[in-house]
Amino acid sequence: MESELDWVDVGAVEALAGRALQQVMARSTRLAITYRDGRFAAISGACNHVGGPLGEGRLDGDYVECPWHYWKFHRATGEGEPGYEDDAVPAYAVKVDDGRLLVDMASATKRRKKPHAAHPLARTPQRDDGPVRVLGLSTTAMTDGHPRFSTSEALLDEAMAHAAAQGFEARTIRLRDLKFRACEGFYSKSAHACTWPCSITQMDPTDELDQVYEALVHWADVYILATPIRWGAASSLYFKMVERMNCIQNQETVANRHLLKNKSAGFIITGGQDNVQGTAGQMLGFFAELGVQFPQFPYIAHSRGWSAEDMENNTRIVAESEALREGARGLVDRCAAMAALMIHGQIPAQALVRGGRKAHRSLPRAPREG
Repeated sequence: MESELDWVDVGAVEALAGRALQQVMARSTRLAITYRDGRFAAISGACNHVGGPLGEGRLDGDYVECPWHYWKFHRATGEGEPGYEDDAVPAYAVKVDDGRLLVDMASATKRRKKPHAAHPLARTPQRDDGPVRVLGLSTTAMTDGHPRFSTSEALLDEAMAHAAAQGFEARTIRLRDLKFRACEGFYSKSAHACTWPCSITQMDPTDELDQVYEALVHWADVYILATPIRWGAASSLYFKMVERMNCIQNQETVANRHLLKNKSAGFIITGGQDNVQGTAGQMLGFFAELGVQFPQFPYIAHSRGWSAEDMENNTRIVAESEALREGARGLVDRCAAMAALMIHGQIPAQALVRGGRKAHRSLPRAPREG
């Protein structure tokens, strides 16, 4: 009956027909209005996923695609795309009257949300009993099938071997072995569009950064990150990883949820040219923002400066330096002691092994040829 209808004027037909998709307000309700093949349609402007603004997305055929995470709903029925019809947003009747577009707010269909199992990463972080767990993360890039000596990774291997010898649980992840997408900037669309677990991880089962998230949030007590210096900064793989870790940082600012509890970190930084402190500063600043703690002297490094472009000697020095290997072992001990302090409330007595500064002694120069 006419009395059961609730028509709301949402705008002039001439203006609304100028765009395939747009968001309008009908009283306090967001609507996604579409115009295609001479016909208007209206569905809810709130996506089923995390409430993204459907009216600010794009029209893909007959489907409105959410701009946040690309979920799709039929522009007229509100049903999800083929295979996801059990998900649906409310759809509304529309009519044109005297050059105005009217939407019947009383005609809304039911919103349906298909049950989705929580992603395994979404569980509450809970540390199981056991020894300190040390995660080694190598950010060195290499060409598949053509391995080479990496100074930062060689010292990381030394650190992780020492961790295992000390009775810690030890696990190494080499980022180059993982196939994972770059951050797609969901946070730039809205703070709430950057979710935990990462939206990419939830959408793409082939994305392998879930292994890093699992280790960082749910497994490790200690992170040892190793990077070469590339043009005065950490490696591109390091930055590709930390951009994806924005979803962890945003839980602090958006959801007031602290994911990295009782974690400590140390860094191994090597390069032919010097910018050790600048590189370390970026890494320390990023992980401090996530609530990670650091021991005294939280990094070791090796660099031979601006004029030392002879990489053969650079790699030789690291390969032969017992002082650097000793520094890597000491870094693990300091980070593990800091983690133990947070987990158990006390820090064992320890000697600082040359700290983290200038942790190599001079070596005999290689003989010249000729």
